[in-house]
Amino acid sequence: MAVVGIDHVQLAMPAGGEEQARGFYRDLLGLAEQPKPAALAQRGGCWFANGAVQVHVGVDPEFRPAGKAHVGLLVDALAPLVDACRARGFAVAAGEALDGCVRAYVHDPFGNRIELLERTG
Repeated sequence: MAVVGIDHVQLAMPAGGEEQARGFYRDLLGLAEQPKPAALAQRGGCWFANGAVQVHVGVDPEFRPAGKAHVGLLVDALAPLVDACRARGFAVAAGEALDGCVRAYVHDPFGNRIELLERTG
């Protein structure tokens, strides 16, 4: 047996943060909101996807942002996305180029660290 892929990544948010999540993950990062299964919908939160990339943002009653642990999202054009993040008031930190990628870090509206990567080679 072997792990063959990642189905989704789940990040946490405080209760009532769905509109902020939509503003960041859907409107800024361009991930389409996906309907949650009926059995999970009452828990709150939002699911987003673009092809095989799935990000679930779930409500945690004892929420604390992930400041070091993070998800790395591969993007097709880093510079315009960094500009868009900054235009919406998100601080963006440049990451060192590494393994044929340019990188930047931004925190979602809840303080979760998100790494954005663009392949350069």
